[in-house]
Amino acid sequence: MAGWLRAAAGGFPPRHQAADLTPGAALTAVPRIADQSGGFRDRLPRLAGLAGWSAALVAPLSQGPPEQAGAWLAGLADAAVIRYLEFGHGNPVMLVHSATAPTAVLRTLPALNQNLWAPSVAAAWEAAAALTAIHAPPAPARPGTLAAAPAGPAAAEEIFARAVAHGDEHVIKFADTAADVHARTGNPAALAATAHAMALVPRPA
Repeated sequence: MAGWLRAAAGGFPPRHQAADLTPGAALTAVPRIADQSGGFRDRLPRLAGLAGWSAALVAPLSQGPPEQAGAWLAGLADAAVIRYLEFGHGNPVMLVHSATAPTAVLRTLPALNQNLWAPSVAAAWEAAAALTAIHAPPAPARPGTLAAAPAGPAAAEEIFARAVAHGDEHVIKFADTAADVHARTGNPAALAATAHAMALVPRPA
């Protein structure tokens, strides 16, 4: 997927220019395409002419040791899940993948040779950044429109059960990722993001 992204978006810059940004700061810095009409294949080529796109891609690619790869990917998934609360309405299904893609790579890392960790992190970031640039709206949702998280000691189990009952595969994948985020961070916004996804994505027919 990363190779196809590179070709469609006009190529990515050299990695030796990388600066060390946190995942949350990196996602915040991703610019948006002005024309968000059409589908994924229509929007992706517009990245080639997007001001700030090259800088956004380079910014988070840390030159740290390989063992930092897992922590950076976890931080990226954490940030993407929480940001879904504010920006998921731009494209509720596609923006699920900005969180689930880095989670999939994070879970795969232990089975990979360490030589593959850095390019795997880069591929996850490229996917999350591209989805943010072409699908996230320029303005966040109004706070009053956001779903609330369940409370109590069984809140995580409750929200995941509700996601399964909802039935949409993207909602279930997002809930699975958000459960990891909540377990790592204890942030109830991860559970609220799952509830928000359920409200935004229609139930299967």
